[in-house]
Amino acid sequence: MRAQRSNPAPKQRTGLLRRFAQTLGGAPGKRRVAAAYRSHRYGLSPNEDRAHGDAEIQDALIVGAGEGLSASLTRLFAREGIRIALAARQTAKLGALCSETGARAFTCNATDADEVERLFGLVEREISSPDVVVYNASARARGPLVDLVPAEVAQAISVGAFGGFLVAQQAAKRMLPNKHGAILFTGASASIKGYPQSAPFAMGKFALRGLAQSMARELAPQGIHVAHFVIDGGIRSTARVEPTDRPDSMLDPDAIALSYWNVLQQPRSAWTWELEVRPWLEKF
Repeated sequence: MRAQRSNPAPKQRTGLLRRFAQTLGGAPGKRRVAAAYRSHRYGLSPNEDRAHGDAEIQDALIVGAGEGLSASLTRLFAREGIRIALAARQTAKLGALCSETGARAFTCNATDADEVERLFGLVEREISSPDVVVYNASARARGPLVDLVPAEVAQAISVGAFGGFLVAQQAAKRMLPNKHGAILFTGASASIKGYPQSAPFAMGKFALRGLAQSMARELAPQGIHVAHFVIDGGIRSTARVEPTDRPDSMLDPDAIALSYWNVLQQPRSAWTWELEVRPWLEKF
């Protein structure tokens, strides 16, 4: 009979990894523990770890920033010591979040190619070229198909998909020379299901998902992690909470942000290009 291999208890494993993390210098936060695991598992030094395609994240840009998920991502990145740039059409709404997290806000219309190029230039000069870019912008035009206003439909598709292309293109241009970086797209239930009286939103989200899938196949072999997130359900906010008899029936934005972070921590030997998240009670 083969002898069973003895594994350390969970607390022992955590302690070992934290000691490994401390050998890398600095506080043993989540990122250093992850790097320590790779060092232990693959026998990589910190420099070799960076060459292995799992370099630490230093700078992040979130386009389409506001409340909810983007605010949760900003707070999570700030806790991890990452410098953050936030981009939105109206930046006044970001004042409190910037004060809380130390993020910098930049005005940008994501559907304008010149503005997007200018945004990346400003972020590079004032912070640094981002290792992670999150496209979180979206727009809707609701109503019966025959009543939709073509200009409003075009705008919804432009924000939902074309803006994602413009932002991803500028991000990829800067990441490819270093063969390192991540580009993340926020999708929705409408990324895979077109609902009645919501055709423009579905059109934009379907296109964004196609962009992400195509980019993942093209850029992953060049060291760029591309991932699309299907947010399948309503996101909890101060204005919208679940009924008391259905606890956790809405998505917690902090929990979604953690899923984004977990994807960012994946070693390149096991990358995912798409992740679906939904409440436990959501039908699918």
